[in-house]
Amino acid sequence: MLDSSHNRPELPPEIARRRTFAIISHPDAGKTTLTEKFLLFGGAIQMAGQVRAKGEARRTRSDFMAMEKDRGISVSASAMSFDFKEFRFNLVDTPGHSDFSEDTYRTLTAVDAAVMVIDGAKGVESQTQKLFEVCRMRDLPILTFCNKMDRESRDVFEIIDEIQENLAIDVTPASWPIGVGRDFLGCYDILRDRLELMDRADRNRVAETIEIDGLEDPKLAEHVPAALLDKLREDVEMARELLPPLDLAAMHEGSLTPIWFGSAINSFGVKELMEGIASYGPEPQIQSAEPRQVLPEEKKVAGFVFKVQANMDPKHRDRVAFVRLASGHFQRGMKLTHVRTKKPMTISNPVMFLASDRELAEEAWAGDIIGIPNHGQLRIGDTLTEGEAIRVTGIPSFAPELLQGVRAGDPLKAKHLEKALMQFAEEGAAKVFKPSIGAGFVVGVVGQLQFEVLASRIELEYGLPVRFDASQFTSARWVSGDKQAVERFSDSNKQHIAHDHDGDIVYLTRLQWDIDRVARDYPDVKLTATKEMMV
Repeated sequence: MLDSSHNRPELPPEIARRRTFAIISHPDAGKTTLTEKFLLFGGAIQMAGQVRAKGEARRTRSDFMAMEKDRGISVSASAMSFDFKEFRFNLVDTPGHSDFSEDTYRTLTAVDAAVMVIDGAKGVESQTQKLFEVCRMRDLPILTFCNKMDRESRDVFEIIDEIQENLAIDVTPASWPIGVGRDFLGCYDILRDRLELMDRADRNRVAETIEIDGLEDPKLAEHVPAALLDKLREDVEMARELLPPLDLAAMHEGSLTPIWFGSAINSFGVKELMEGIASYGPEPQIQSAEPRQVLPEEKKVAGFVFKVQANMDPKHRDRVAFVRLASGHFQRGMKLTHVRTKKPMTISNPVMFLASDRELAEEAWAGDIIGIPNHGQLRIGDTLTEGEAIRVTGIPSFAPELLQGVRAGDPLKAKHLEKALMQFAEEGAAKVFKPSIGAGFVVGVVGQLQFEVLASRIELEYGLPVRFDASQFTSARWVSGDKQAVERFSDSNKQHIAHDHDGDIVYLTRLQWDIDRVARDYPDVKLTATKEMMV
């Protein structure tokens, strides 16, 4: 974790009330439903699933791309800001599908904590494990929500054991479920000593809360059948003996996770989780950068682009750069320096998001996420500051695992195709390589589903039907080293050389043998599978 020594001054109240977090989960664990309920309890929407807000300005939910709506999966990370009590939540939704892991990885560089959603019946699934490893690399604090307790689910101790074993993290229960499946009544809130009862009749109603005085309180018997009550008392006693208590320091270091139980679709357990994020989630953290770290309490504004989304509004060919503010108090109309190009930019129409709906942001503070519409000047990894040349570090770009050739259905539209591909490359949706020999492009992605998404978006947003064809290449590596050595290497391997959208040299490989041969024959040239997304 970055240095967060205790002798630092307290954060200004406006920054201290910010909670910026991502939700991670396996597909189908209920992440989108949970996101909607967050918006419901935050007062941002009146009814989950058909979202209305101020002045009937209709707001849709967090999935806004046509393909996401058709398939019911989230493929692009969207950001949402809303208030809950005296806190301002900035929630970044991440794609749960493994084919979009790179987008997720970059999103996790922009948050201070993660909420991990697991399915009560399935426990820790493969994609949860992958995403969790990314959080572990960044030492992100994690809060866990075990969803779907109103369906047949596994034994609670079994779920907790599985998290501890598979993810190597200590677990402390923040609540304890009463009954499972059809018998699920609600939870005992361990942290606040309350009984929370679920209302099955109305899915959008907040659960009833009953203040009690410990588990021996006779009031419990009025609400919980004797058999379930005995089991609850026994389980909680065992949990208190076997599992560690909530230790904030361990949680903020990423070695302990509190777990809440509930049912997002029935709006149950969600409010307790939100209170947990407010009370125990970290304030905006220090950001690692070169040549120095950026502290959130600094007066001057600094922020970095962690995502670019093209064509959020298909009527205007716009691009929105999602910027996480790392320090300061931003105001609309400010002039910020674009560190990569050293040019000043006036930020005249920054936006805040509620799903695909946006409002002009008059101001924002460290921890907030704002969108800056632009025509391609801003790229992933760019830093914006009030003049100081700081580069935020740690936003990676990965070598693609699948490569295919691409061509337009109509050969006369090759120029249009090039424009569309460049746009998606800058958005980080795919890698686009221009081979040195021959015409056309090679497109690289992390997962097969991304080819389908690209084809459907190019057709929808540019009116261009395209075909992806098998490529002779299977992987790509960035080339670095002494200038002359790289030139010599490029000249003698022309059929393998391409350039990415930043103009960097890439070596396209067919077999592992190609990579081994380069290491043997060209010791001065280095091939890498990742590059930092900044110049």
